[in-house]
Amino acid sequence: MSTILTKSELSQIARSGSRPFSKELALAKVEITRNMQQRSSKSSSIFLSHSHKDKEAFENFAAILEQLDVNVYIDWLDEDMPYPPTGRTATRLKQAIKLNKKFILVATNNAIESKWCNWELGLGDAAKYIDNIAIMPIADNTNVWSGNEYLQIYPYIEKNSKMWEYDNYSVVFPDGTKIDLKAWLKN
Repeated sequence: MSTILTKSELSQIARSGSRPFSKELALAKVEITRNMQQRSSKSSSIFLSHSHKDKEAFENFAAILEQLDVNVYIDWLDEDMPYPPTGRTATRLKQAIKLNKKFILVATNNAIESKWCNWELGLGDAAKYIDNIAIMPIADNTNVWSGNEYLQIYPYIEKNSKMWEYDNYSVVFPDGTKIDLKAWLKN
């Protein structure tokens, strides 16, 4: 992966959108539909896998996606999600992954260490591989994670330039093929 964003860079990018930035507003606009069948029929519905320990980085990435007018499934905004986690939680997550058209792992250090995120990535792999799954690498600093080479088999989202633009991204496939993120989201 050539470009890994830091959490501070992601925050700057989220604020650069054409609409007024507000994480609260962005999350309020994220559509949580009780009927996931109905949600999956929309052209751009995404399951975002993430560590709850990285809520701010996740909210910034969700704000960027909101600028691109896509529907995002967030487990902790799902009123039907049991808490604390149970077997029913796993069943609900499995269903949400299957029914959303795209799967993106917000790959922070915490997410890569999370048993839940790795489990979700495995489910996403089985349900979406390779055209509808991607990794969004976000580091705590500029160091790349080591020991997680398995992530290299997945497409990843790359910032195209140093400019702080929310819509300047590509999805890069393992064979080097690139597609504009907006186009990928609409496929």
